[in-house]
Amino acid sequence: MIYYVIFLVVSLFASAFSDELSDPSSILKYPSEETKRVDGDEVNLHCTSWRFAAETNNLAPWSTIPAECADYVKDYVLGKGYVADLERVSEEASVFASTVDFSAGDGKDAWVFDIDETLLSNLPYYIDHGFGLEVFDHSEFDKWVERGVAPAIAPSLKLYQRVIDLGYRVFLLTGRKESHRLVTVENLINAGFQNWDKLILRSPDEQHKMATLYKSEKRDEMVKEGYRIRGNSGDQWSDLLGSSMSQRSFKLANPMYYIP
Repeated sequence: MIYYVIFLVVSLFASAFSDELSDPSSILKYPSEETKRVDGDEVNLHCTSWRFAAETNNLAPWSTIPAECADYVKDYVLGKGYVADLERVSEEASVFASTVDFSAGDGKDAWVFDIDETLLSNLPYYIDHGFGLEVFDHSEFDKWVERGVAPAIAPSLKLYQRVIDLGYRVFLLTGRKESHRLVTVENLINAGFQNWDKLILRSPDEQHKMATLYKSEKRDEMVKEGYRIRGNSGDQWSDLLGSSMSQRSFKLANPMYYIP
């Protein structure tokens, strides 16, 4: 009799459990199993996370921004967020620049600046090219450079002037071609940048070098000449990494393109 009762209870429990499984609404669903609903908040969260990963150099090599982030990037670079980020970097760099000890008095304390998206803004170009949604086209970008109308990035101009006033030797190290020297000089001066010590552009035989290697070699030359690279400002990680790195590096925001 006891065995019969136990058998009956087990059978009823199994039947009830089977009914629960047959009812989809009774099964606990984890988020990964549910159909993902892509709404505005989710896109914003996803694109903010993607931008953070890009700015911190955590992404695998990429050539365009995610298609779903086109409006997000557009709103960011044309809005207050981008300006606030640029101002923050400029302010922090200025504070550091003011703390460097110039007691050596030999005029060898140097600051390196990249040009595009660091001193000069190419936003007018990117407005016509999808804010990073298109694969970067060097030929089209060269045409833009040759117009010589890129405006200054205001926070960077402020930092630049501060660095000059403090007595740093200023080196402009860019990936632009040597053939663009004249138009680059005119563009810089018209935008308010003056009195740099040296403008370094890529020679024809350096065109195919990776950006990190090219810029490292140029900084190596500065160090061999006795310069102490105190600061380095750039929007690309290739501006900042490699050999002969600066005492402090300052990364400006750029969610649109990263050139290896």
